[in-house]
Amino acid sequence: MPYVSEVAGIPLVDGVLSHLGRLGAGLLVTVELTAASFAGAMVLGTLLAIMRIVPVPLLRLCAAIYVQFMRNTPLLVLLVLFVFGLPEIGILYDLFWTVTTAMAMYGAALVAETIRSGIRTVPLGEAEAARALGMTTARSLRHVILPRAFRSMVQPLGNIFIAIALSSSLAAAVGVTELTGETDLINLEFADAGPTFLVSTALYLILTLSIGFVTGLLEKKVAIGR
Repeated sequence: MPYVSEVAGIPLVDGVLSHLGRLGAGLLVTVELTAASFAGAMVLGTLLAIMRIVPVPLLRLCAAIYVQFMRNTPLLVLLVLFVFGLPEIGILYDLFWTVTTAMAMYGAALVAETIRSGIRTVPLGEAEAARALGMTTARSLRHVILPRAFRSMVQPLGNIFIAIALSSSLAAAVGVTELTGETDLINLEFADAGPTFLVSTALYLILTLSIGFVTGLLEKKVAIGR
């Protein structure tokens, strides 16, 4: 008979199963945190990518400094600075959105480089044709360059989405009770990390595989329209 440790006479496995609802609630917070962070990263990252290619030296320099700073700063350090540093200067708002903002700003650097690389895949002739038709830089980016570029960026952006989902586990270190945080609380109650973190790992796997599946479908869809 396989060994099953017990705490207060309750089999550990039964204890984990009885708290699947808590793990589900933690997974929901992880999904919300991931989706909100990725959405923010896409908006800010697109803006940064545009700043890096426009013919304005100051904008290009500011965007380059931002990207290099974020790419060379550990996410956990950024989370600690936002969660514990902002209140010190009088900036107070909800913990969830504080963490979301930090993760979005971190992910934006990755998105910006991905979009900038995607823009380079658009043939130069298309940009020149847009200018020949009298389009401004902003209109050519919006109607010609970015739509074409995004078709080559589906998979890389999907990988960033997955990276943000996995990185969201660091939010537990600053007090957000997402999947990893909830798992750790259950582990403290039952004093055995094995079963609880095994279930958590399976949930993360389901989440990332789902993102990968949707990304694959979207990539095939945009490929057909080329």
